[in-house]
Amino acid sequence: MVGATHGFSRTATTPSTGAPGVVAGMGSAGQASPTLLEVIRGLGGSSVETIERGKTIFFPGDPAERVYLLRRGAVRLSRVYESGEEITVALLRENSLFGVLSLLTGQRSDRFYHAVAFTRVEMVTAPATSVRRAIEQDASVGLLLQGLSSRILQTETMIETLTHRDMSSRLVSFLLVLCRDFGVPSSAGITIDLRLSHQAIAEAIGSTRVTITRLLGDLRNDGLVQIDRKKITVFDPIALAKRFS
Repeated sequence: MVGATHGFSRTATTPSTGAPGVVAGMGSAGQASPTLLEVIRGLGGSSVETIERGKTIFFPGDPAERVYLLRRGAVRLSRVYESGEEITVALLRENSLFGVLSLLTGQRSDRFYHAVAFTRVEMVTAPATSVRRAIEQDASVGLLLQGLSSRILQTETMIETLTHRDMSSRLVSFLLVLCRDFGVPSSAGITIDLRLSHQAIAEAIGSTRVTITRLLGDLRNDGLVQIDRKKITVFDPIALAKRFS
């Protein structure tokens, strides 16, 4: 596998009911997140885990033993295709839920993925058995989890087409997904709120650092992007999309 180290490098603590600061800091990305946090925290065996950048959360084929709610940072989900390339199918942001598709679909959907901490991350996790019992006891819990986890499949359908495109188009499509999921509007355009090394981008889209450096240089010279301390600003996402559509 590309760009991951086997095993966790993490600290884990069991959250207590009403612990201060657990809901705070979740951000304003979605109104449903406190409710979801309460659901996951209230399950038996739940814990808070911190995982260092580059460490694997689970490999393809691993047992679906836990469900994860991302509190801080970003998680990369990738798949290895028949061509042998490992391609990112989703970058998950704060308040994203993953590891639950297997419970909802009855298939091993999640464990087709390689899940890696793209940045240092903090997650609330719970045993899959506890989640399954919660879904059986309250159908609304299943609907909530399904709605929040379905974006993974939607993103995969979109990014999966990258395996058939040239590297410039892969890079542009990847930047547009990052603008959508991690973009912060500014007077200059949309700044991707992640510090991205050329190597990290290369691993995400199945390229090399040298190629990404060259392609980003081309985009910068064409006045489409700006790079400052590993943060990328896309001046006009629509113009970028049209240029490489």
